[in-house]
Amino acid sequence: MIKTFFTIAACLAISFVFAQKPQVKVDEGAIEGITLSSGVETFRGIPYAKPPIGDLRWKEPQPADHWTGIRKMDGFGSSPMQKPIYGDMRFRSPGISEDCLYLNVWRPKVGITGKLPVLVYFYGGGFNAGDGSENRYDGESFAKAGIVVVTVNYRLGIFGFFAHPELTKESPRHASGNYGLLDQYAALKWVQKNISAFGGDPDEITIGGESAGSMSVSAQMGSPLSKGLFKRAIGQSGSVFNLRYGTVSLVEQEQQGIAFATKVNAQNLSQLRKIPANELLDRASEPGAFMTRLIVDGYFFPKSPLEIFEEGEQSKVPLLAGWTSTEAPYAAFMGKSYPSPDNYERLVREQFGAKADDVLKLYPGKTENEVIKSATALASDNFIVYSTWKWLELQRKNSGQPVYVYTFSKARPPMSPAYSDVQTGLAGGISKKSANATDKGNLPPALLGASHASDIEYLLGNLKSNDVFAWTEEDYKVSQLGQGYFMNFIKTGNPNGGDLAIWPKTTATDKLMNILNLNVEAQASPEEFRDRYLFLDGLFVEKEHQAKVGK
Repeated sequence: MIKTFFTIAACLAISFVFAQKPQVKVDEGAIEGITLSSGVETFRGIPYAKPPIGDLRWKEPQPADHWTGIRKMDGFGSSPMQKPIYGDMRFRSPGISEDCLYLNVWRPKVGITGKLPVLVYFYGGGFNAGDGSENRYDGESFAKAGIVVVTVNYRLGIFGFFAHPELTKESPRHASGNYGLLDQYAALKWVQKNISAFGGDPDEITIGGESAGSMSVSAQMGSPLSKGLFKRAIGQSGSVFNLRYGTVSLVEQEQQGIAFATKVNAQNLSQLRKIPANELLDRASEPGAFMTRLIVDGYFFPKSPLEIFEEGEQSKVPLLAGWTSTEAPYAAFMGKSYPSPDNYERLVREQFGAKADDVLKLYPGKTENEVIKSATALASDNFIVYSTWKWLELQRKNSGQPVYVYTFSKARPPMSPAYSDVQTGLAGGISKKSANATDKGNLPPALLGASHASDIEYLLGNLKSNDVFAWTEEDYKVSQLGQGYFMNFIKTGNPNGGDLAIWPKTTATDKLMNILNLNVEAQASPEEFRDRYLFLDGLFVEKEHQAKVGK
C-alpha cells in the first residue's frame, strides 16, 4: 500500500513537471511559452515595440507597453502588411496587420545558463514580403545544439519605407523612411536587454538573414545606431551594395512620398495616417505607385553605406556570407528571347552600351550553351552575387576582421508526388500549373543549381518543414554540413571545427578571396570570377558617384 502511494505520488510529480510550461520574466512582464516534442522551448509573438498604428504609423518604433500577470506566448504575432508576392512563403501567423512588431525565441530546455550564443535572424522578401513565423526560419534545430534563436518581424513596403517632407519635419531625428530598419534596430536593443532571461549571452549575438534579410544585416552593420549590439554577422545572398536595389537619397524618397500622397488625394500627413491599412496596401501595390527603397536618411544612415564601409566606420565584426550557384536563371537576362549568340549580343549591347565589349569578354556567348551559362551568370551577378561580394570585399579590407565566403551549390531534389500540380517559380516559390505550363516557347532548360532562397531550409536545418520537395539522404547530409559551419561561427566566430573540411578565412592581405563550395562535399578554392566583380564594381561606384553629385 505504501509502495503504491509513493508510485502514484512520483507519477503525479512527473506529470506536474511535464505539464509545466516555460516561463520567463522580460522587461515588460512575465511570459509563458511552450515546449516542443524535441524539448526545445519556444516563445512566440513577443511584442518588442508598441503597435505602429494610428499616430505611430511612420514613426520610429516605441518601447512596448508593460503588463501584469503572465502573458501566454504560444502563437505567432501578425505578419506585416503585404501582398502574397512569393509562392514559397507559408506563414503560421493569424494574418496581416499593421500591429506586427513581434519576435519569436527558441532556446534549449536544458543547460540554460545565461551564457548561450544567440542568433537573431531577419527574413527575406525584398522588403515587401516575409514573416518570422515561416517554418524555414525556425530555430529549433540550432536550439538543440545550444544556441538561442530569435526571428524578428519588421515593417514592409509603404508601411516600412515611406518618406515624406512632413514626416521628416515632425521627426526629432529630421529623418523619415527607414522604419523597417529601425524596427530591426529596436529588436536588437530588446534582445540585448532581455536575452539573458532566456539563457542567452548579450555579448555573444550573431545577426543573420537571407536576401532582404542579408541586406538588412549589411545595413545594421553600416548604421552607427547598431554598433555594439552584435558580435558576428551572417549574410545569405545580398547586401545594400546592389546595382538594382541600392539606397536612395532622402530627397528622392520624399518626392515619391509627395507623388503618392497626390495620387491618393491626401492633403496632409493626418489624412495619410487615417487611410485604412488594407486600402493603403492596395493603393501602394498599384503599378508605379510606390517603390520600396532603403534611404540615406541622415539618421540610420548618416551617409551612404559605401562611404561608411570605405572609411571603416561600420561594425568591425567577423562576417560569413555567400550566395547560391544559380541566383537567377538565364531568362532573367534574356527575357523571352531565345538564347542564341545573336540575341544575347543584342541584349548586352542594349543594356551596357559602350561597355558591351567588356561584358562580352567577361561573359562570352559564342554558342547556345555558352549563352545560357553566361546569361545565367550575368543575371545572377547583377541580382545578388556582386552585391554580396562587394560587402565581403569592403569588410575584409576595412575592418581588420576576417571574412568567410561560400557558394551554396546543392540543387533541390524533384518535387514530392503530392505536388505534381504545381510548378516552381520566383525565389524558389511554387504556384499552380497553368494549362500551358509545359509550353515555354521551346526554350532550352535553365541550368541546374541552387536557386535564390533555396539554401534557407538547408542551412537553418529545416528541410523536414518543407514537404514540397522529396528530400534525399544527400540533402540531409548537405544540411548537416552547412549547419555545422554556421553553428561553429555563431559560437566562436570561426566556422571551422571537428571533422569539417577546412574553410580558409580571407583577410585584407589576401589577393583573392577563398570561397567554400558547399555541396554534398565542401571544398575551398580561390575565387574564379574576380574580374567580373571588379567590372561590375566599376559600374556600381560610378552610379554611386553620380547619385552623390546629383547628376
